[in-house]
Order: sequence, then structure tokens, then C-alpha cells
Amino acid sequence: MVNANETPQEQLLRLRASIDNIDAALIYMLAERFRCTQQVGELKATNAMPPSDPAREARQTARLRTLALDADLDPDFAEKWLNFVVAEVIHHHERIASER
Repeated sequence: MVNANETPQEQLLRLRASIDNIDAALIYMLAERFRCTQQVGELKATNAMPPSDPAREARQTARLRTLALDADLDPDFAEKWLNFVVAEVIHHHERIASER
């Protein structure tokens, strides 16, 4: 939101502060997500389940694309982000399984 009482430099600083707060929140949310997926990896390894679940990944991709559209975010970007995260999760799950 543009505040007519702010100089462009003040607006820039305010917007950047918001971006920094959002980035921090994203990191903490991502860390929490990986704590959960770590538990999933342990469960899968303990029960000889495969590290990846292509059917779930397809459902999640469709779900996040819809959420992205609803949020006015590029769904291709959302899918790329999810693919990156899922690849990292699968890597972690494979490592957990190999350590057992």
C-alpha cells in the first residue's frame, strides 16, 4: 500500500522490512515442514515403505496449483517450488532408509 506521507525511500524500507519478515516466516514454516517429513521418512523406513509416493505427489501438485491460482500466484512457480521440496524430501527419506 502506498502511503502519500512517505518518501519513496521510506516506502522502500517499509516494503523491504515486510519482505524480510515474510522470508523469516517462510524459513520457520519450511523447517517445520521438514520436521514432519523427517518423521514420515522414519515411519517409511521402519515399515519398509518406498521413499516416494508418486500418486500423492501428483495430488499435491494439483492441490498446490489450485491454491496458487486462488492466491494469485503463478501455478507454474508453485509447482516448481513443490518439485524442489519433494525432491529434497525424497533424498532425505532415501538417506534415512539406507541408514537402517
